[in-house]
Amino acid sequence: MTSSQWSSGYVTDITYTHGYYNELNIQRARLALIHAGYAAPDIMNACELGFGQGISIAMHAAATEARWAGTDFNPTQALHAQGLARAAGADADLSDHAFAEFCGREDLPEFDFIGLHGIWTWISDENRAVIVDFVRRKLKVGGILYISYNTQPGWAAAAPLRHLMTEIGANLISPAGGSTARVEGALDFVDRIFATNPNYLKANPAIKERFEGIKKQGRSYLAHEYFNRDWHPMYVADMARWLGSAKMSFAASAHLPDSVDNINLTPEQQALLKDIPDPILRETVRDYCMNQQFRRDLWVKGARRLTPLEKVEALQTLRFILTMPRVKVPMSVAGALGGAGLSEAVCTPLLDLMADFKIRSIAEIEVALKGVVNFDQLVQATILLTSLGALAPVQDAATISKARKRTEKLNLHLMASARSSGDIAYLASPVTGGGIQVTRFNQLFCFALKQGRKTPADWVNFVYQWLTAQGQRLLKEGRILETEEENRAELLRQAEEFNAGLLPVLKALEIA
Repeated sequence: MTSSQWSSGYVTDITYTHGYYNELNIQRARLALIHAGYAAPDIMNACELGFGQGISIAMHAAATEARWAGTDFNPTQALHAQGLARAAGADADLSDHAFAEFCGREDLPEFDFIGLHGIWTWISDENRAVIVDFVRRKLKVGGILYISYNTQPGWAAAAPLRHLMTEIGANLISPAGGSTARVEGALDFVDRIFATNPNYLKANPAIKERFEGIKKQGRSYLAHEYFNRDWHPMYVADMARWLGSAKMSFAASAHLPDSVDNINLTPEQQALLKDIPDPILRETVRDYCMNQQFRRDLWVKGARRLTPLEKVEALQTLRFILTMPRVKVPMSVAGALGGAGLSEAVCTPLLDLMADFKIRSIAEIEVALKGVVNFDQLVQATILLTSLGALAPVQDAATISKARKRTEKLNLHLMASARSSGDIAYLASPVTGGGIQVTRFNQLFCFALKQGRKTPADWVNFVYQWLTAQGQRLLKEGRILETEEENRAELLRQAEEFNAGLLPVLKALEIA
């Protein structure tokens, strides 16, 4: 069977990016549901369809007590995911089956959580029907479906640009060079077209700026985003129709900033939405207000609304930890209305309290900040700071204890891999049940520490030996550092910054 036969028109000659996606973290999903006023299930069995390189599913299999299963039909990516799970000693069922084959398996359990990130838009209607039937049969009553997809109206102006790039890649660029050549050739030819100042560009002047941003993206990402055969952005109402036969109800956005009206909607828009009783129509109008182009939705089978008291009590039990150095926390957040500053009066005392990296529940924080911050302010600040990566919801102590050995093994594997590659810029935390961004050199400093090197100077010696063995040098401010002295000085600067900033965070997260 040739790749064109098993790939169903999907790009396979260039592998997907090595990303980690927080929305697939079951702790984040529970937080979003509870904040939206819905009961959240305990998650014992979880599934990810189309897991790409498998970074997310491997980290979640290692860092939680849920048993994960999933598939990605690219065998190279499935092999990579299996290797990560095996390194962690995680009991994960990962395959390279096509959706129809995987979803038809009779040995799979019923799932409490099924996730698809960046898949729905790029597959055929036939595969969509397979997935919906799988959700109907295999998602438990009360279970969560996470699904992300390109949506309208945000793609209305740019969809012709994507079509143009795809057509150029398919018809003008020789297939001999593979997907990378198609991407480069299409970008160059669109530049030539735009140089003629076509009426499309005159009618949509913002497209020029968008195209300039596209040109800066990684070629692997662009190949998968813009050059697959199938691409169907979908209105949320259309998604509701697809999922209706699986008895799914829309519950919340998994993208936490979307739940904060003040950064996304004007007062007039907020008032308008409150007058719309139908939840799908309300989401549709909201998408028009925000010009939404990518949705990250949580749907529930048999959604149960929490009473106001139940919601408050559920929120109060959630526990959080600071996940970046206090001084690095950004004090603004981006929404559909643009950038908005966080409330200093609310966030400063909250961050000061959490700066010791201790785990605290919302209830404990509320008591500590009594008279300074009220409950509603505290919840909104916690949501926004979590969306910025400054806070993260925390698992229970028993789960942390059970996951610790697996995340330790996975992280050592990733740190060892960082000696030669910076592809995976994440490590797994048993505290948060997911991944934390840690760049290559910071992983290597952490690896050196685990090898018994105790000082930043020792870490530099450890790291530099691997760089010199491979003929690698550091890049600083766009310039390659040529001499050993320059490379060591830059490594020492980064090591000392790591020691003072990120290392205490990684220790609190039980990574270092």
